[in-house]
Amino acid sequence: MTAVSSFHYFRLVYRSALFLAFLWMYLSCRLSGGPEISAVLESRPLILSLIWVVFTVEMILRFFPSRLESPGCQKQFARNYVKTGRTNIDIQDNNGVVLVALIWIAFNAVFGALHMSGILDDGIMILLCLAYSVCDMICILFFCPFQSWFLKNKCCCTCRIYNWDYAMMFTPLFFVRKSYTWSLLVLSVALLARWEITFYRYPERFSEATNGYLGCKNCSEKLCAHKNQLLRLWTQIAAFTDQRLRRLR
Repeated sequence: MTAVSSFHYFRLVYRSALFLAFLWMYLSCRLSGGPEISAVLESRPLILSLIWVVFTVEMILRFFPSRLESPGCQKQFARNYVKTGRTNIDIQDNNGVVLVALIWIAFNAVFGALHMSGILDDGIMILLCLAYSVCDMICILFFCPFQSWFLKNKCCCTCRIYNWDYAMMFTPLFFVRKSYTWSLLVLSVALLARWEITFYRYPERFSEATNGYLGCKNCSEKLCAHKNQLLRLWTQIAAFTDQRLRRLR
């Protein structure tokens, strides 16, 4: 376990705890016929402020180099550009970016339409964001559908859309008209804009062919090892299960 991967697991734990706590609060409010969850949160400003500060600090730190963050989001910084001597900039997953963006917008537009029609309330939209936050860590640590199905990138280090995560996470907040929700959304969009501007100005930093920082020998995560171990475990479990079923037959 490297420091970076340990930090990923830490975020997975507290984001999962936050989601489960919010889910419990939401169900309690709905079943008891009480006020909406947003009103409950606003009546407890300390809890609301703490959640807001945690995600705000996470995003602000992404604007600066950090040793605890993934190389996937740190490759944008000049200090992490290690020249390889090659000039052929190769961004393998760049073609899938527009497709991912369109799918994500269309997917969330469905929830937005349900919210505007009154079928979903603000609480569901906030719950959706918290669910996305947990899924974000699952994508990094275990399985990423964007990587496997659309972008086909080697790993998180070379991911073209790594810093899209917060903007994608807070997309449902567009429909929740609160100052604390829109401030998170605006900051996440600023983070995405910074990423895209850097990409178009310095594409050589985002290509493994031209940036040695993205090579496996320089990786500070080693998540491929964890994912390969998990894959082997699932393969062994499947083989064991199949063997047991054959014996029972």
